[in-house]
Amino acid sequence: MIFWFKEWLDKRGLHDKAQLIMHTDPKDPHGQDLNHIIEHLGLDDRQVLLSTQKLPPEHLAAMYNMADCTINISDAEGFGLATLESLSCGTPIIVNMTGGLQEQVISGAEMFGVPLLPSSKSIIGSQDVPYIYEDRLNKDQFLSALSKIYDMGDVERRKMGMAGRKHVETNYNFETFNNTWISFMDKIHEEEGSWENRKGYNGIRFVEVA
Repeated sequence: MIFWFKEWLDKRGLHDKAQLIMHTDPKDPHGQDLNHIIEHLGLDDRQVLLSTQKLPPEHLAAMYNMADCTINISDAEGFGLATLESLSCGTPIIVNMTGGLQEQVISGAEMFGVPLLPSSKSIIGSQDVPYIYEDRLNKDQFLSALSKIYDMGDVERRKMGMAGRKHVETNYNFETFNNTWISFMDKIHEEEGSWENRKGYNGIRFVEVA
């Protein structure tokens, strides 16, 4: 994302007008050395800022509110809590259409940011995770999404963000979550039984005899 962001800044001449804030550990052992990449690309004049401290919810909300959009272009994402938090603060999102990000950014014909359709899809897995979909983006899609959000203007971004906030309040409130969870558990109990009469269990025990 940093490489692509730099290319977007170059093309649009926005090195002094746009900023990428990354709330993450720049030395995460499972990621890249972000400090080195930023320095290597010459983005050390505040084009990219790193937020490395753990923040309370109200400070995170302030960060979402000061941003024009929140970006998550993971190739494999279970849900995406940061983007949901962003929408709840009225800030639109740019996301890869994978995992739970899909239902956050779109509801029917309404969009709460810019959805990016993967240019390639594959299925990978491991011993711990039998399979997971891995969705990769095309660079031009990402650059186009940045321009769309930037060129949209404050009024349209605010309108889109507030629609996203309403989407979160309607579909991800605790009452809906609670009722959905209870309905799901009741459905499993009715269809599959409980401990004493559960389906797919034959009661066979394997005992080692000395």
